[in-house]
Parts: sequence; structure tokens; C-alpha cells
Amino acid sequence: MRAFRFLPAVALAVATAVIGLAAVVPASAATSRVDLNVLVVTDGNPWVEGIRQQLAAEGVPTTVIDLTSTGRATITAGFLADTLADGTPHGHFEGVVLPNDAPSQLSAAELSTLAGYEQGYQVRQVDAYVWPGTNTGLNAPSWSGSLDGTSATATASARADAFRYLNGPVPFEGTPGGNGSYGYLTTPLPDNPATGSHFEPYLTETVPGTTTQGTLAGVYTSGGRQQLVLTFAYNYYQQQYRLLAHGIVDWVTKGVHLGYWRNYFSAHIDDLFNANARWSQVGNCTPGEGDCVGSVPATTPIRMTPADVTATVAWQQQNNYTLDFLFNGGPSLDYAAANGGTDPLTTALLANKNSFWWLNHTYQHPFLGCVQNFTVIPWKCQTDSTGAIQYVDRATVNSQVQQNIQFGQANGLPFRPGELVAGEHSGTVMLPQQPNDNPNFLAALSQNNIQWLGVDASRETGQRQIASALGVPRHPINVFYNVSTQPDEVSEYNWLYTSKANGGSGNCEANPTTTTCITPLDLNTGWASYVLPMQEKITLGYVLSNDPRPFFMHQSNLTDDRLALQTLTGILSTYRGWFTPDTPVVNQTLTDAGSTLQQQTAWQQTLTAGTVSGYIQGGAVTVQGPAGTTVPVTVPAGTTVTGGAAFGSVYGGEQSGYLTLGAAPTSLTLTSAAFGTATSAGPTPSTGIALASYSIGSPHEVHRNGTAITVTDPYGTHVLPKLAGKPDEELHVGGTHHHPYQTPVAQTKK
Repeated sequence: MRAFRFLPAVALAVATAVIGLAAVVPASAATSRVDLNVLVVTDGNPWVEGIRQQLAAEGVPTTVIDLTSTGRATITAGFLADTLADGTPHGHFEGVVLPNDAPSQLSAAELSTLAGYEQGYQVRQVDAYVWPGTNTGLNAPSWSGSLDGTSATATASARADAFRYLNGPVPFEGTPGGNGSYGYLTTPLPDNPATGSHFEPYLTETVPGTTTQGTLAGVYTSGGRQQLVLTFAYNYYQQQYRLLAHGIVDWVTKGVHLGYWRNYFSAHIDDLFNANARWSQVGNCTPGEGDCVGSVPATTPIRMTPADVTATVAWQQQNNYTLDFLFNGGPSLDYAAANGGTDPLTTALLANKNSFWWLNHTYQHPFLGCVQNFTVIPWKCQTDSTGAIQYVDRATVNSQVQQNIQFGQANGLPFRPGELVAGEHSGTVMLPQQPNDNPNFLAALSQNNIQWLGVDASRETGQRQIASALGVPRHPINVFYNVSTQPDEVSEYNWLYTSKANGGSGNCEANPTTTTCITPLDLNTGWASYVLPMQEKITLGYVLSNDPRPFFMHQSNLTDDRLALQTLTGILSTYRGWFTPDTPVVNQTLTDAGSTLQQQTAWQQTLTAGTVSGYIQGGAVTVQGPAGTTVPVTVPAGTTVTGGAAFGSVYGGEQSGYLTLGAAPTSLTLTSAAFGTATSAGPTPSTGIALASYSIGSPHEVHRNGTAITVTDPYGTHVLPKLAGKPDEELHVGGTHHHPYQTPVAQTKK
């Protein structure tokens, strides 16, 4: 267990002693040049790590100093800046992120040097989590405690600055009084004209029992420096931080950085024209799917009706959103043959075919990996006499891909022939049963020129080359493929997420790292009170993480209680309540999502190689590197390609896009200079400008042990048992989301 003190005991003569600024710039005056790189100083606690993770997720270049490492770099004037051959002051970092305003692991000299650099180059600093005090422009806390279930507000000042993408509300996740968060509400100190000190609140909340607006975050300006100060604990995954995360990145970089940010949300509905087997509350299994033990009565397959098509079209129009329908053409003909030559569902879908996007999901939805052996539960791969796995043959795979393409073309479906999602994401690795891709499946991909292949993100999260295709992981939403009503969904949810003692499968006990056991939910109220809000929360967590991977549910979820539409409505309405209209969710096809992942992967490789750099000098941004390299760039509104048109596209009140570098450096022109001119006064005397005062000793300590964080302050000891961990519930893994099929009967299978 490690302890971290948040306000250091700086060895100065008196409690209000001031720190002088060390010189970090040369004597000659010139317009400074500042590299597009953020310095992150971390002690490993979840708040500063959350900011580091957000910078990485957006692709922002960083230099990280690990304060827990004995071999860490020392922050000196030479580490922060140097002078170019022409005498130009050259700052190495455009922003600084610290765990708090003055980490105890940094020496007084390092803090002084850092402060001098920030003042000289007008570089901003984020204090990830602080005890409020005079050193950050705040009064002592007027209240402290759990913030779970409360709602803060991004102020007008915040929304006029880096948080311009927010409408205002910033709700804290959890239930009131919970142990997921802890923070301090305080008020700013009065302005000090003598030093230019001012604190501008950016995130406020009413102090309990009063009408006073307390501050949870804001910008402290003093002595030529600016610090974004946060007075509550958080981690990367928490809802409140996900809402603020991009704004923190944008603020510390002044809106100019390498990297690209969007909130992606693409929803696939699988198995159109097909039917899905139905969950049995009696057997806690799905009859016909190979997972029932003993004699369990058959259940009625689930299939959409024409009325469901009408309702879905109307929903799309009302919500300004388009679903991607993954189709199996074979069942359309099977149902028509069994019903006098017509199928009302097919008629309704084809009449509205241009209302949706469409994607090849194979003709009959068979399993295209190994040959499955259902004589055991769970199933296993069939092997030959030598023990070698037997795979579905190439002719079968080819037929499934090609027949569905022919069905789509014959019926005028607006689908993309180069895309494919196999039934159950089969054909590729499926552990523990199938450790390798089906070689016959791979050959069929290349034969049919498949370029983008959907895979299950609960099995593999990264993008990889799969024969001719690039994989595009898809996130499952925990609205199960085999349910159409709220009670059935809750019944299966209880089975998966409750202990054996509570009548469940015990899956949550067997997999404690990915699931948490819950108290059994009421079949009639559990959907609205727990399952639906949880799926909205989990899904939005991915949406707000710069993650382009699509989500999927099933056609069974568009009939009866229409659970998919309820879920999508909750996600979109919640999102649109948080974000401004110019920050919409980005809905992509599988091709576009795959291309975005490809760009992100390529940029991460470029960052690792260190072959691209950028800098700001005056009002110009310059990016340089090998010709042909694609570089994501984010800049303020109004930025143009030097001598040309506006750069990129507008999103969230700023402009961003990808540059393809040429032989010469690429330049963008800002509407104004982002960083100032470094001082020419030479070294600042050690008595310096009074930037801040530090008390001897700290009233605030933080200890971390595994995922648990303990905060000790004058109000007591406060334990946050999972603050340093991931969310309790993650998306289902493999078969726990999506039970395998026993036989490929189109009328009753998914």
C-alpha cells in the first residue's frame, strides 16, 4: 500500500513562504515555439491516470514522468525548454498535468522550475485532484462527502471555453451517499488585483443545506499562470469524468493538439428476415440451442411483424437516427414457402428498405467455424481420429456469403458487398473451443473480396487482418438475442448475474473479474429499475471514449416490448441532454468504423515510432514527418490550411481532421496566437513573483491498495473501494451473451 500526500510539506521558512521562479528561457526576446506535447506527471492515482488515458484515447502526444519510479526524469530548465539555433525560445510542452497542485514527490526546485516555465511560455497546468486552499485560489471546504447521485453544472464560463460541447448538466453516477466518489465543495477567494489572482468556477453544485453554489472545478489565474483545479476524486470510467474528459484535454492544450475526438454510436440489428429462439424461464435456458439440461418444454421462436417495421421506421424519423440491419435472406424464402408463397414481414421490410442500412449476415446464419459437437454442454469442436479439429468446408462458407449477396442485390437492398458479419461471429477464433480461425472461412473471405469483417468485441477488442478483411470488433449490448419481453430479459439477467444461492447460474461467482453478483431483480420492474439504466450507462461509457466500434442487438429486440428501441431511446435522449447539437453522435457503417479504427491504430504506431512532430509558433501550427503519413489534428474554430480553405470539419465547437503530410512541413493558420512571447528579462530572481503559498504539512492524504482508495482529511477517513478499478459490470463475454446454436434451422434460429 502506498501513501500520497497531496499538499506537500515544502521546506520553506514560514507557512506562507513564496516560491521563486527559475529561469527556463534565454535572454533574447523572440516569439516562442512550443511543441505539441503534453507533460503528464503521475503518481499512479486514478484521477491523473484518467487524464493520461484520455490523452492517449484521443491520440495526443505525451511525455510521462512516473513519480513512483526511482529512475524518473528530473524536471529541470533544460528538460522543459531550450533555445533554437536562431535564438528562438523553444518550449517542449504545450500543457502540464499533475496529480495535484504540488506533488510531494517533486522537489521545491522542480516545482519552481515548472512554475517558471508555465509563466514564461504561457503554458497551462491541470491539478487533477486537490484539497481546496489558498494555493489554488480557494477557501477551505464548506462541505465534503460523497457526490454519488448528485448533479453538477458546467458554468457559462466553462461552456464558453473548452467545455463548449456541454449543455450544462454533469450528473455524478451512483446512488446518493454511495462510495463511488468523494469531493469538496468550496468557494473562490476574492480577487487580488495586486497579483492578478482570480478563480473562475467551471463546475458548480449547490452546497447541501444552503443556497450557495459550491465549486468542484475551475480555473485559477495568478502570477501569469493558469491552473485547472478539480476538487473531487474520479477515474477514467466514471460518467462525470467521461463528460469532462475531452474538455480537460482541450483546456490544457488551448484547443490545439495532435489527436482527434468524436463520440461514436452505431447500432446494428442482427438477423433480419430470420427468427430467434426464445428463452425459457422454466428451464433457465434456450430450448433448441444446446444449453438445456433434461426435458425443457419448447418455446415459441421470436420474429418481427410488419407492425414492428412500421414502428421502427417511425422511431428512426423521430430520433434522427439510422439503424444498420444485418440480414439473412434465406429465411425470407423459407417463411414464404411455408405460408402460401408470401411473407408479410419480408414485404414490409422491402417496402421500407431505403429507410435502413443493410449488411450481409450470411444466407441462413449457420455456424461457420469448426463442426460443432452438441453431445456435451458446453459444445465442443468435432475432431477426427488424429485429434485434429474439423472445420466447416469452404463450399458451405462460399455459398452462405454469395447467396446472401445475390438475395440483397435481387431485392435492391442498399448494402455494401465488401462487408460481412458471420452468424455468431463464427469462422474466427472462438475460445475455449476453437483456438484458430477456420482456414476455409479465411479462403472464402478472400474469394469474395470481403474487406471488413465484424467480430465480437467481447472476444477480441483489437483490429487485425483476417485474410482479405480487417476485423471490426462489435460491442454487444446486454439485451439478449433470445428475449422480446421485459420479464424474459430480467429472468435471463438474473440467471447470469446472481449467485447459485440466489437461484442463479453462479456465472458471476465464477468470473469475478468481469461480472459482479447482484440481488435478484423483480421480473416486472427489474428492466426499468436496473437493466435498462445499466445498459444505457455501459453503452454511453464506450460512446464517450472515442471508440468507433459498433454495437449490436437482434431483431427479436424490435418486437413485443421492443426492448431495443427502449434502449436506443434512452441512450440517445441521455446523450442529447448532455451534449450540444453541434456535438452529435457519429453513426458509421461497418466500413467507416473499420476505417476509423485503422486510422487510430496507424496513428498510435506513428506516435510509438516518434516520426511525426508538431509545434506552434505565433499564430501558425506546423506538422512535419515522413511524406504520406496521416496525422490527426484538432484546432480552434476558424483555423485554415495556410493559404487555403478551412481545416477539417466542425465538431463540438472546434475543428479537426486528418492531414496527409507531404515532402515539406504542413502549416495551419490560427485566428490568434495560442502561446505568448517568452520573457527576455533573463533569470527571474529567486525572491520571484509570489505565485502561491504552501502550508507546512497537509490535511489531505490518499492511500491506494489495489482498487481501493482511502482519503483521509479533517473530516475523517473515507473509503472508495473500487475507485481505482474498472466498472462492476462489463459486457458479456462470449457464450454468456450469445448462446451457441444446435442446428441451422432458419425458421427457429438466429
